[in-house]
Amino acid sequence: MSSHGWVNEAIGKIEADFQRSADTHLIRLDLPGLEGVDLYLKDESTHPTGSLKHRLARSLFLYAICNGWVDQNTPIIESSSGSTAVSEAYFARLLGLPFIAVMPRSTSVRKIRQIEFYGGRCHLVDCSSEIYAESQRLAKELNGHYMDQFTYAERATDWRGNNNIADSIFRQMKAETHPVPSWIVMSPGTGGTSATIGRYIRYQKLDTQLCVVDPEHSVFMDYFLSGDSSLTIDQGSRIEGIGRPRVEPSFIPGVIDEMRRIPDAAAIATIHWLEEILGRKAGPSTGTNLFGALQLASEMKMRGEEGSVVTLLCDSGERYLDTCYNDDWVAALMGDTCLWRKEIERLVG
Repeated sequence: MSSHGWVNEAIGKIEADFQRSADTHLIRLDLPGLEGVDLYLKDESTHPTGSLKHRLARSLFLYAICNGWVDQNTPIIESSSGSTAVSEAYFARLLGLPFIAVMPRSTSVRKIRQIEFYGGRCHLVDCSSEIYAESQRLAKELNGHYMDQFTYAERATDWRGNNNIADSIFRQMKAETHPVPSWIVMSPGTGGTSATIGRYIRYQKLDTQLCVVDPEHSVFMDYFLSGDSSLTIDQGSRIEGIGRPRVEPSFIPGVIDEMRRIPDAAAIATIHWLEEILGRKAGPSTGTNLFGALQLASEMKMRGEEGSVVTLLCDSGERYLDTCYNDDWVAALMGDTCLWRKEIERLVG
């Protein structure tokens, strides 16, 4: 098959997969104590690969193929803490391409198994800061393409519309009591989703503000406050999928209105509380998002403001049964979360 023939076929397969996928649900949480302030979760766990990163993986593959970086014989290499690699393994299998995920050894076993289920291979490193150089080395050695989500996430997605996540949120909110959210809350992994949402808000001339919530052991908030892009730390984030030890190229601080640091134990307490509200489990990045959203909603209520707050349910908690939903793991790594549970109850009234 000619190069153009393979490109046409590959893009056709990805577009057909998109057409088979419905949009994700927007869930309104019933919180009587926050009357007048409506809180919503955009449930990204219902994508075919189970997370928000399905959107990113689709965009990254289309971007790489259309740039001529990937053809029918190109091995795909990605540095990832889990969910992006799961989604990229899915698309690599769809196109018949080999896939290798370079990831920290601390990545949950269930995510590793999912990558392997889609035919991918996991290449584990001891420290999260090693994933970049090792991915580049493997790509060079195998004559492959390093997908590099941390660089290309913010440019692979069309932020002006075209059914991106921001466009989807605002379309789904049209019939709600407060259709233009006062706040959208997002945590940064690559920074690509917050860049897309922030740019879209400005392009559409909306009054919504973007709050980005960072976990512990992440440099994004420090960079937002200081402007120092050289910041690094030696310890990786304990909230899998978000927070980075260095400032990633896809993180765009200029589109963000406010940043908050969310304690990791608060995020874990929040997903256990959310399970009682929804009847199902969510991943820890959702806890970081939702705790920040609850703070903002509570503050709006105290000021006598009405409106809506939207955040993301990034992936299912079934991927974290051996960590965030394991009492021994939580006690050993996060400590006592009871005080944060009380704080959540205070926030929701």
